[in-house]
Amino acid sequence: RGTVKAFSPFDARADAEALRKAMKGMGTDEETILKILTSRNNNQRQEIASAFKTLFGRDLVDDLKSELSGKFETLMVSLMRPTYIFDAHALKHAIKGAGTNEKVLIEILASRTPAEVRNIKQVYLQEYEANLEDKITGETSGHFQRLLVVLLQANRDPDGRVDEALVEQDAQVLFRAGELKWGTDEEKFITILGTRSISHLRRVFDKYMTISGFQIEETIDRETSGDLEKLLLAVAAYFAETLYYSMKGAGTDDETLIRVMVSRSEIDLLDIRQELRKNFAKSLHQMIQKDTSGDYRKALLLLCGGDDE
Repeated sequence: RGTVKAFSPFDARADAEALRKAMKGMGTDEETILKILTSRNNNQRQEIASAFKTLFGRDLVDDLKSELSGKFETLMVSLMRPTYIFDAHALKHAIKGAGTNEKVLIEILASRTPAEVRNIKQVYLQEYEANLEDKITGETSGHFQRLLVVLLQANRDPDGRVDEALVEQDAQVLFRAGELKWGTDEEKFITILGTRSISHLRRVFDKYMTISGFQIEETIDRETSGDLEKLLLAVAAYFAETLYYSMKGAGTDDETLIRVMVSRSEIDLLDIRQELRKNFAKSLHQMIQKDTSGDYRKALLLLCGGDDE
């Protein structure tokens, strides 16, 4: 359900040559750069980078950094990062310095598959010589920290056949832990939302609605607060909301916009566009059109891949 697919017919050498030509000599041909990089998937971009080095003895990312500037540069360089390095980098960024950017932790850990989480932890260790779980537990606390630790174990059930009996049981457990209880049994929420597969959870949320008359989001909203609430909701329609709020109101949160567009463009950006349309009656395409400008806008619109009006 991504908007960016493998490009065919793909020729890494030809792309590398076109990119070199676009950056050589006086002035830069931004149009060529953005067209190539937004229409190839991450694996293909890695092949282009390798062909670029083979042909010219130059580093493509270094060249992009020296030829481009501003948000457009950030977006193009982000597209060139291998996926796990991109995630590890975003997490490192989120936990360093004063104050933790909980939003980034929530977004990445709640939405990546177990295999992806394992890869991110490995890359984090290689790149930064630090244990991601230790870093995160050092910066967070309470139920929020516990759910992040559950997600970091990367033991979420694989997506597959959904066991209806377990769906019923989980929905009942959540109902008793939330709506029926004085105070909330957060642990039950943490275990179920942190370890069940995404397709199983969707069924649990539907069943929950039938039993309680409430959307699971409403219960989470009422029964929990702060970062735990955001993390629990993340399992639901998180990205649409993240993109919407990154562009709503005065000023644009470009860091978030770039991160979500880059990391979801090959996975589920079509679904995210739909959610956004449904929940906010706005199209992602139009929001980008209105909130950004120049080559940065052109590249984002190409990644967006269409308008849902």
